[in-house]
Amino acid sequence: MRQIDRYLLRNLSVATIFVTAGLAAAIWMTQSMRLVELVVEGGAPFSVFLQLLLLTFPTFLAIVLPIGLLVAVLFTYNKMIMDSELVVLRAAGIGPLALARPAILLALIVTLICYALTLHLAPAAQRELVRLRLAIASEYSAVLLREGVFNDVGEKLTVYVRERGQDGELRGLLIHDTRSPDNRTTVVAERGQLVDSDGTSRLVVFNGTQMKYHDDGGRLEWLEFARYGIDLQVLRRELGPRWPDPRERRVSELWSISADPLDQQFASRLRAELHSRLATPLLALAFTAVALAALLPGQFSRKGQSRRIAAAAVIALVLQSAALGLANLVGKNPPLAVLLYAAVLLPAALAFIYMKSWRHLGRRTVRPAAAAAE
Repeated sequence: MRQIDRYLLRNLSVATIFVTAGLAAAIWMTQSMRLVELVVEGGAPFSVFLQLLLLTFPTFLAIVLPIGLLVAVLFTYNKMIMDSELVVLRAAGIGPLALARPAILLALIVTLICYALTLHLAPAAQRELVRLRLAIASEYSAVLLREGVFNDVGEKLTVYVRERGQDGELRGLLIHDTRSPDNRTTVVAERGQLVDSDGTSRLVVFNGTQMKYHDDGGRLEWLEFARYGIDLQVLRRELGPRWPDPRERRVSELWSISADPLDQQFASRLRAELHSRLATPLLALAFTAVALAALLPGQFSRKGQSRRIAAAAVIALVLQSAALGLANLVGKNPPLAVLLYAAVLLPAALAFIYMKSWRHLGRRTVRPAAAAAE
């Protein structure tokens, strides 16, 4: 690799890393706010929040990386134009395709990374993310006891909590249980603590009184206790079987659809997810080609290439929107998958053709204009 290629590749790589990190951090912040609400309301520990936060990273990195590469290419080459570096290189006989070689190499690397994310890492992270969310909904739902409210947490079970401490301790408890057909039980306790032991949710209460009224004989039992355990397994939500989302599926599951009735019913969605995973990483190559075609051919100006940069950004936005829109339409009309691949491959091919023959195309454009002027 020539020294100029190493110089360009180094600058492009550093810019891509910084831009991608900035975009990912911004998206990560928005995701973290949603996760904080989920974890706080579900009462899950902080370690679960960190796991959820890490698992969201691969799900959007495949989208952020091509955008970061686009911004890095536009920034790096425009800076070289402003510093007259590309003018000197072009004067030395280095053409647009030769100048574009480091960016194309980096685009291929980013494309491979995006394929690794979309085909393997992102689905695995999505599966684990869904599993943790369901665990929060099931295992930690017992702490969804609002303060100062009579909470109907199950059929014929009401729990009142005056306040909840920062350590998870519940203070001022009143529990009214009518689940038994023969008696009704009311427990009043000074404080309590929710525990989860061997998959069973229990509420351990301290310093209270239990009153049990027997309907058959009208008897009332009175019991004072220092420590008492109450089964609150009803608070653990029993989650039934669900149909796995296409984003969680492995590539093999999307390629060979099972005989499951739901899979057959939503086969178009599974096919659309497969085509989206195969086509979306190619946007890195398309964005890079569009940015290079906008800056490298033609005349340079030290005032900047704002119009060209704006045009490249608009084209990239159109390509991203077209890819997302066609990916959704493929689920309804599978033959449109051809348009999806064309939307990400054709712009790259046209951009490379333009960079290779821009002088010839320019002469063909100038001659008719000069003849018309004469």
